[in-house]
Amino acid sequence: MKITDPGEFGEAIRKKRKALSYTQSFLAEITGLSVSFISDLERGKPTAELGKALFLSNVLGLDVEIISRGSDL
Repeated sequence: MKITDPGEFGEAIRKKRKALSYTQSFLAEITGLSVSFISDLERGKPTAELGKALFLSNVLGLDVEIISRGSDL
């Protein structure tokens, strides 16, 4: 899935969380992040902290890759 904005990233996080049948509260408990952070991230808040967002995606089993457009690099 190609993600081009914070809203799409948040939607990917929400879909994976729901596929795992995790509530935001449960995810907050196991990660140490706040429910409000998870909620903001899922709603696409553009100022969400990148480190926390990457940590959360990793906990959910999602990989985040940076790939150059039009290149094999």
